[in-house]
Amino acid sequence: MTSSSGASRRQVLAVAAVAATAPLITGVPARAAEAKGPKTWDLTVLGTSDTHGNVYNWDYYKDAEYDDSKHNDVGVAKLATLVNQIRAERKGKATLVLDAGDTIQGTPLATYYAKQEPITTTGATHPMANAMNVLNYDAITLGNHEFNYGLPLLATWIKQLGFPALAANAVNEATGKPAYLPYVIKKVALGGYDSPTINVGILGLTNPGVAIWDKGNVEGKLVFPGMVETAAKWVPIMRERGADLVIISAHGGDSGTSSYGPELPNENPVTLIAEQVPGIDAILFGHAHNEVVQKFVTNTATGAQVLTAEPSKWGQRLTRMDFTVQKVRGTWTVVSKSATMLNTNTVVEDPAVLAAVRGQHTKTVDYVNTIVAQSSEELSAVESRYKDTPILDFINHVQTEVVTTALAGTSYASLPVLSIAAPFSRTAIFPRGDVRIRDVAGLYVFDNTLEAVVLSGAELRAYLEYSAKYFKTLAVGAPVVPADMSDPGVPDYNYDVISGVDYDIDISRPVGQRITRLVLPGTDTPVADTAQFVIAVNNYRRSGGGNFPGIVKTQVYNQQQEIRQLLIDWAQAKGTINPADFYVPNWKLVREGVPVF
Repeated sequence: MTSSSGASRRQVLAVAAVAATAPLITGVPARAAEAKGPKTWDLTVLGTSDTHGNVYNWDYYKDAEYDDSKHNDVGVAKLATLVNQIRAERKGKATLVLDAGDTIQGTPLATYYAKQEPITTTGATHPMANAMNVLNYDAITLGNHEFNYGLPLLATWIKQLGFPALAANAVNEATGKPAYLPYVIKKVALGGYDSPTINVGILGLTNPGVAIWDKGNVEGKLVFPGMVETAAKWVPIMRERGADLVIISAHGGDSGTSSYGPELPNENPVTLIAEQVPGIDAILFGHAHNEVVQKFVTNTATGAQVLTAEPSKWGQRLTRMDFTVQKVRGTWTVVSKSATMLNTNTVVEDPAVLAAVRGQHTKTVDYVNTIVAQSSEELSAVESRYKDTPILDFINHVQTEVVTTALAGTSYASLPVLSIAAPFSRTAIFPRGDVRIRDVAGLYVFDNTLEAVVLSGAELRAYLEYSAKYFKTLAVGAPVVPADMSDPGVPDYNYDVISGVDYDIDISRPVGQRITRLVLPGTDTPVADTAQFVIAVNNYRRSGGGNFPGIVKTQVYNQQQEIRQLLIDWAQAKGTINPADFYVPNWKLVREGVPVF
């Protein structure tokens, strides 16, 4: 199978020398050092995660340098500058660089070399391979988004990397063996006057949610055991094979919760791994896009303190872990460890990384600035979470039209077609006048494909009730602050609005009792529990992403068409984006029947 081609031929034990140069120690006589006790050495591990296709400090959707309210910067080029500064500072000492995954998806740059000019067809080197090879990582972990574009593209990207890609819990379903390299053990020269070596084991864990989120790419090919059980399996093996220090690079958060149901292992189990699996010194983690500078977790079996850290997202932060080690009776032990966080907005971009990706960046910028249509007015997604807006209806209209056309002449042709969309972006805008590919891409930021299933009226109501948990409960008369209306535990992409029926969401009522009006469009006729509807939906949701009820079932439509491209195609074919062609207000927030807005 494609995913294991190459990986299966790698040896599980990879040995590499680090920091070959070793300057003499000056200043302290050997006897004085010995009098203070056993000699210590230091090792630094730098960590990145969730770079998501960011190389340049560039916002492809705004066609401008990246900026946000906190003035963060993004990109591997910024990370490389920090890494090179630390390497220079520590010249002659051991410095490793790791990444915890989600690398080849997330920007138009990454999408272009997966979709418009796929590296599997052109033979070109992926921009994230070009950038990361210049930075010269020691190992990376596969994140769930690495599987978005299929196993052949993933395998091609891995072959282009100059360092190992790890995923111990991505298992070949046919053989039961790891489909990718599970770990490496690096023989690291610590530098100094006698430059001893220490064996650093690095275990990579990907996210088991891949089985849901990319079901179409991995079903029947790969299975994804839990991260805790996989760590418990491999850490003792790594220790037996000579690892003196064990670091896990894990693509999962530390909350202990999952966005999906109990049918899969925990999505964010880093704290559980640290608590339950002995023999781990530190965990670099990602996936949740949080900034965790330094968090110690006590292992319940040994009492050992496990260092954990997460470096935010998109190359905004770099984790620095510092270890002090000493050798006692032939065994390396960790004397102390700590972590700090560096902000990439403090440095300029590394020119070598920029040069390695310049041509691909320029080509992407040219592509996303292609004009696809004229908009009759400005359309904004700013209010789409709490108001029915034309820009979200644009998505639902195109999805409805595509599915309706495809089902003509089938046994489903007589059923009403509804459509589901989520407010992925709070900042997307179609300007009045020229609408470009980057505007459409900014509205629909994920690489989802369009599918359709059949739901009953009862299932539709249950689905809407589940979606409505996005909102906090606001009693009648309580102040309404749009920026503070949603439950912080529910991301915007897990709030869906549905077109094709009319409904009210009463946010003064408890979760599960909020859909107070659900009627056929333009009527007062309630939707019957037994009614049947075709629902246009993206593949992420239909596969179980977000754990919505009733939606995981056999598709009646699935032509593997990317929704973003369908939106672009529709706009290009029409030439004009006019809300009069698709805007049908059909839902609103209420409190005891009174509209909130």
